[in-house]
Amino acid sequence: MIKTVIIEDEARSREMLLSMLHSHFADVEVLAVCSNIEEGKVAIEGLHPNLVLSDIELGEQQVFDMLQKLTNIDFEIIFTTAHEHYAIKAIKFSALDYLLKPFSAEDLAEAIEHYRQKKDRKQSSLQLESLFHNLKYIEKGSKKIVLPTQSGYEIISVKEIIRCKADINYTTFYLLNGNKIVVSKTLKEFEDLLNEYDFIRVHNSHLINLHHIKNYTRGEGGVVTMSDGTEVDVSRRKKDEFLKRLAGL
Repeated sequence: MIKTVIIEDEARSREMLLSMLHSHFADVEVLAVCSNIEEGKVAIEGLHPNLVLSDIELGEQQVFDMLQKLTNIDFEIIFTTAHEHYAIKAIKFSALDYLLKPFSAEDLAEAIEHYRQKKDRKQSSLQLESLFHNLKYIEKGSKKIVLPTQSGYEIISVKEIIRCKADINYTTFYLLNGNKIVVSKTLKEFEDLLNEYDFIRVHNSHLINLHHIKNYTRGEGGVVTMSDGTEVDVSRRKKDEFLKRLAGL
């Protein structure tokens, strides 16, 4: 059984979530339903759940404040929220799950399936550390991203990424220290995530960090040389956008 704690301050949302869990998830046991972060903290510390389903905003407080006060995080968490606010970006960077209200039973099932597939619960603490870091430091150069790999998770600074290369449904990250990290996600997902952090997709197969460009050679689309010596073609279709972004650094 998946021992679960719910933290939700809206009665209607609590009822909806409980109804979904009881109707569709026979292996989920709800240990406690909490309406504020104080109740949530007591329930987590006393009941030791496997999974926490929590709204981000709880009255005038946020669940992040409570999570940072816990001495031990040995559970998974799925955030819920009715707003596409700044915290969603930080959650995505940390490879954590969230559900945007109103969500369906299918959306919830997908998030719970991610929980079932996760092998190492100890990684949750590392992911939350990354989340807290990104919520605290809003500067672009200070952001950290959690990359899920076959063996677990790699947490790296965004500024260490030189380029990302697509390989069908995989993306390879090339780092400043010479290391490579292969992630089983598409380049499009990282393009959306990293766009505002001075990354640009210059070709179908390449997303590059503008701060790691050594030079640009003009041509039909042109070619950029990156700080690791790699030459990357710029597609003709992307040329104008690329030059505009480069000039704006």
